[in-house]
Amino acid sequence: MSLFANKTLLITGGTGSFGNAVLHYFMNTDIGEIRIFSRDEKKQDDMRHEFQSKWPELAEKIRYYIGDVRDIQSVKNAMHGGDYIFHAAALKQVPSCEFFPLEAVKTNVIGTDNVLTAAIEAGVKSVICLSTDKAAYPVNAMGTSKAMMEKVVVAKSRTTKATKICCTRYGNVLCSRGSVVPLWIDQIRAGKPITITEPTMTRFVMSLEEAVELVLFAFEKGESGDILVQKAPACTIGTLAKAVTELFAPGHEIKVIGIRHGEKMYETLLTNEECEHAVDLGDFYRVPCDKRGLNYDKYFKEGSVARNPLTEFNSSNTAQMTVEQVKEKLLSLQYIRDELAAEGKA
Repeated sequence: MSLFANKTLLITGGTGSFGNAVLHYFMNTDIGEIRIFSRDEKKQDDMRHEFQSKWPELAEKIRYYIGDVRDIQSVKNAMHGGDYIFHAAALKQVPSCEFFPLEAVKTNVIGTDNVLTAAIEAGVKSVICLSTDKAAYPVNAMGTSKAMMEKVVVAKSRTTKATKICCTRYGNVLCSRGSVVPLWIDQIRAGKPITITEPTMTRFVMSLEEAVELVLFAFEKGESGDILVQKAPACTIGTLAKAVTELFAPGHEIKVIGIRHGEKMYETLLTNEECEHAVDLGDFYRVPCDKRGLNYDKYFKEGSVARNPLTEFNSSNTAQMTVEQVKEKLLSLQYIRDELAAEGKA
């Protein structure tokens, strides 16, 4: 029996790429019930039909709840009898958050507080919140709202011992909804050049399955207040674009359009400041909660001169993938295999 045997798991933002990946992971396990919480009834209906078709004998495990994390009462309505929560609901698009920053705050910050407040009141055992590399040294509204979300997670963890609250921070997920690879495939099919912002820009590279693995690791190994980071490889945007064109249309034109609103040249998963107390767990880093309390007076008199040897972990100093390695990674994704099959190239 697993930790999830006969338990009830609630996924906020459950109709997104992460929610779908979690459902595929859990459908043939001994989990009792999975609740999909989101505000889009059409996506829920599409998901309902898909899983009834794929797993008619198991689809009854899934329950669907319409609601919005901005509305705490709708969150509470989906919370009763729940054991665990994966909190994935968020505004994630960098340009749209730049133009509507308060909307990012309402969903990513206040929405997270609503989920955690409702979880604590309902006696939920564990909540894992999903963050992003853009929360480390944020330069855009999306990253800033996610950085504040992480602060809310850590602060809320100090208020309860009954509910474990952790946060995972990970980089770009290949072929997730709204990401760049599906856009490039559409551009290739339309006979247009694929557009990239800056070829030397670096980004972490992860699959949806690896994102799920990180959340499960946090669920099993994390302590309340932790931020957990997976050590992911990276590549340049130019390398990723070349890998996609070599798979779908060798020699296809690549057009550089310049950096967009709020973009960074590289992303950070572990800051220098976090390195001071981070713990290296092999494939992961653990950033524990600061539990010193508000009595800082004593730290003016004494402190620690020892320095953790860890240094900032970012997409420029991690392992850099070659075009062939990126192609291999892409070919491991079902989405890419399906798209190549549709082109008769599988």
